[in-house]
Amino acid sequence: MTARRLGTAAALVAALTVALPAQQAKPAPRLPDGRPDFSGVWSGGGGFNPRNVKPGDTIELLPAAKTLMDSRTGKWAEDPEAHCLPTGVPRMAPYPWRMVQSVDGKYVFILFEGNIHSYRQIFLDGRTHPKDPDPTWYGHSTGWWEGDTLVVDTIGYNDKFWFSAAGWPHTTQLHTVERFTRTDVNTLSWDITITDPGAYAKPFTLQTRARLEPTWDLMEYICQENNTNIVR
Repeated sequence: MTARRLGTAAALVAALTVALPAQQAKPAPRLPDGRPDFSGVWSGGGGFNPRNVKPGDTIELLPAAKTLMDSRTGKWAEDPEAHCLPTGVPRMAPYPWRMVQSVDGKYVFILFEGNIHSYRQIFLDGRTHPKDPDPTWYGHSTGWWEGDTLVVDTIGYNDKFWFSAAGWPHTTQLHTVERFTRTDVNTLSWDITITDPGAYAKPFTLQTRARLEPTWDLMEYICQENNTNIVR
């Protein structure tokens, strides 16, 4: 981890746990077309943690998925993310990420600093999902606006990534719906609904938040370089 990350960790934790008074929170900026401007470098958000499950929802693993998860217990070194592979959705590596909106409003890109400098592309041009998508780490994402909220619908995931280092599994039936809302200039609400009838008995929603880092840029980070001793 870089000195920048280490030097800001304590401050970031404090900032995320102490809410600003409402009168101090500036409103989210907007683009010329009136849409919210999500651009910038963000930290946090996303991720898979049972503590972030929406109140009233529960995570119920199916028997085969429970067996698979149990087989991964204590085998952190086998986690694909530890081998510099993409994290998939909703997992996030502990590094910042940047959201970029195209000028024509047809695309949103999420650029990740961590692992392999991977990215997600979200199509807002009205296209539909392919009938038989090629399974990939980040799937096929289409999006639309519901008021000031960007809704992202994704299918076509492979089954290679883990939801977290604890080994939470998924299958190629995974379907996610994400809702991004910039509630003020510094805060991005990011809720993720997970539906996977191959691994979970019912859908559930994770409620997460990201924080704007206005002085940060994405840094070069080459995870694969000399990554030979994966220990915990």
